[in-house]
Amino acid sequence: MKFTDGYWMLRDGVQASYPNGVLDVETAPGSFTVHAPAQPIRHRGDLLRGPALTLTYSSPMPDVISVTITHFAGEEPRGPRFTLREEDAGAVVSIDDDAAVLTSGALSVRVARTGPWRVEFSAGGRVLTGNGAKSTALMETPDGHHIREQLDLGVGHHVYGLGERFGPLVKNGQSVDIWNADGGTASEQAYKNVPFLLTDAGYGVFVDHPGHVSFEVASENVARTQFSVAGQTMRYLIVHGPAPKDILRRYTALTGRPARLPDWSFGLWLSTSFTTSYDEETVTGFIDGMAERDLPLSVFHFDTFWMREFHWCDFEWDPRTFPDPRGMLERLRARGLRICVWINPYIAQRSKLFAEGKARGFLLKRPNGDVWQWDKWQPGLAVVDFTDPAAREWYAAKLEALLDMGVDCFKSDFGERIPTDVVYHDGSDPERMHNYYTYLYNETVFELLRKRRGEGEAVLFARSATAGSQAFPVHWGGDCESTFEAMAENLRGGLSLGMSGFGYWSHDIGGFEGTPDPALFKRWIAFGLLSSHSRLHGSSSYRVPWLFDEEAVDVLRTFTRLKARLMPYLQGAAREAYGQGLPMMRAMVLEFPGDPAVTHLERQYMLGGDLLVAPVFSADGEVDYYVPEGTWTHVLTGEPVAGGRWVRERHGFSSVPLLARPGSVIPFGAVDDRPDYDHADGVTLHAYALPDGARVTTEIPGPGGDTAATFTTTRDGDVVRVTAEGADRWRLLLPGVRPAAVSVEGGTTAEHDQGLLVEARGDAITVRGVTG
Repeated sequence: MKFTDGYWMLRDGVQASYPNGVLDVETAPGSFTVHAPAQPIRHRGDLLRGPALTLTYSSPMPDVISVTITHFAGEEPRGPRFTLREEDAGAVVSIDDDAAVLTSGALSVRVARTGPWRVEFSAGGRVLTGNGAKSTALMETPDGHHIREQLDLGVGHHVYGLGERFGPLVKNGQSVDIWNADGGTASEQAYKNVPFLLTDAGYGVFVDHPGHVSFEVASENVARTQFSVAGQTMRYLIVHGPAPKDILRRYTALTGRPARLPDWSFGLWLSTSFTTSYDEETVTGFIDGMAERDLPLSVFHFDTFWMREFHWCDFEWDPRTFPDPRGMLERLRARGLRICVWINPYIAQRSKLFAEGKARGFLLKRPNGDVWQWDKWQPGLAVVDFTDPAAREWYAAKLEALLDMGVDCFKSDFGERIPTDVVYHDGSDPERMHNYYTYLYNETVFELLRKRRGEGEAVLFARSATAGSQAFPVHWGGDCESTFEAMAENLRGGLSLGMSGFGYWSHDIGGFEGTPDPALFKRWIAFGLLSSHSRLHGSSSYRVPWLFDEEAVDVLRTFTRLKARLMPYLQGAAREAYGQGLPMMRAMVLEFPGDPAVTHLERQYMLGGDLLVAPVFSADGEVDYYVPEGTWTHVLTGEPVAGGRWVRERHGFSSVPLLARPGSVIPFGAVDDRPDYDHADGVTLHAYALPDGARVTTEIPGPGGDTAATFTTTRDGDVVRVTAEGADRWRLLLPGVRPAAVSVEGGTTAEHDQGLLVEARGDAITVRGVTG
């Protein structure tokens, strides 16, 4: 929201009050409070009027500083509120005549007590950000009061995050409203709005407000990041890094880490699509077709019309097309498949749950006591009130009946179009609940699955989200067109969401709206299978590959099997997601924050810390991508790629730029037809361009997330040595190393088209004579 007319003037109807300086400071254990009048205090007469702002500085955990700005303190506290995991930060406060300072970990805030208003946040001997005159403000507008804050944005500093946003990855120059909307993937609206921004300048900013937050990122004032909320108070938190990954670790420690997910969820998901016609025969035909073509499949998803039209949601199978749903699910599960069904938090008037929910008071009401309804999406649609614990239990019980029947997980769709002219059971403020509603909705579904399936076995396919929703994965990108442009905007959205604390992300392979042409579909397959989660889904057309062409079948087989073999590596990346809050799909700036060439890169990403992926956004296969310093290696061919430059290549449909980082050791599994297997048994370690002095530890996660096997790879001169713990069968591949040029101890060599392959005989392999 913009308040000014250019740099010098305010917009019509806007009055601004800024802290003019510090009147006095009050201290408490681990915090201090500043009283800042909006006018200079020259004599006692200036003390007889306001406004004045009260600013409290504290710390909820080390290296995080909280700032609360208040005008009128008499405003009643309103829910909901984000659940933050705070701890004793051991913050230290020091006050002298010149300044008030609070230090938490390596991060400090300094408020000048003399002279003009000045606040600085510092760490490591340098100022990260801060503000001065006319930055912090009370804004009075025709719509009411707003608290506004501005923070300095230095030259060459870039802003990321703010949820899953489909525009440019770097948010500088953008106006962003944190307000969930069902707006597709081609507008400024977003399904997943998160009031958290991350910078490459050593800090992030989390605005602790679940409702509408307005960000002006180097837009209203091009040298500042601005955020504002309506009302009399606003709290925000500065999260120190120094590196972007450190910021994410601390932010997710505060707001919640993603959950651990089951191995099977990383396999290929196939959907009925949205408005297509289907029954058990159709479903069986799809599954038979996949099996006949040797295409691994892990999950089958039933979209909307598994229920009767106009009955969404009553959670009952349409008896006209599915007369024996329990038997059908048993037959599908007997084929090794997991089952997902579509749900949403809305109850249509024809659903028998409408009358039940109305009678029991489980549906959102208008202020006059009527059930809130409209005709968008479903005739007479009502919304479940998840602030009522009884309503949550009621809703979960309907889903539990499906679990008893054989369903494994849910696609928890929608949750964005939440009205504000309603009354909640717990008295929550409707504006604050608009974005937060999705948290309660998906928490209800996820916790049911966790209770029934156990820790690490619950998984959703959710569309809407807010801060903290990363705890209930997976989230997918929403409704996009079937175009290369939409494929690219999806990637921007996923990378932006990853910079907002979300560890996993997916998208509709081939696009949702329309039918992709064969070239687009095949290019999207490679991107989809090199994402954390992979789903074939569309709107009005099926997504089975043989409907496009036979080459699409081959391409899907190639990348589905590649992903299955990458599972030891992917589960290692997933461990960083649920253990540290780092996304599996990472914007390049997360891994290479010191490389100025990567700041704006949004057509490529790192999958985990060691694999670079550059999806091909053209039918002819031409692709440009940037390679950081060092000698990288094409994973699919073993060819070296010199870094520190842009590369232009042309790829066939069964290829994509997939590069291994110099000095990395990538574990490949021995199984390629399913993701859920013993990842340590028969694993092959691909060691890429190890430098002299390298020491790399590779852990293979086992069931429950525990380490099943550990490998230590070292290089000393021309000697490469690998030692294993917990592995009986394993191998080592050294791409680019000729077997005839080296000697091997501890294993037997075998031919491989990329280099030296050694089958271990015990717990160590030593290779001498390695050059390059």
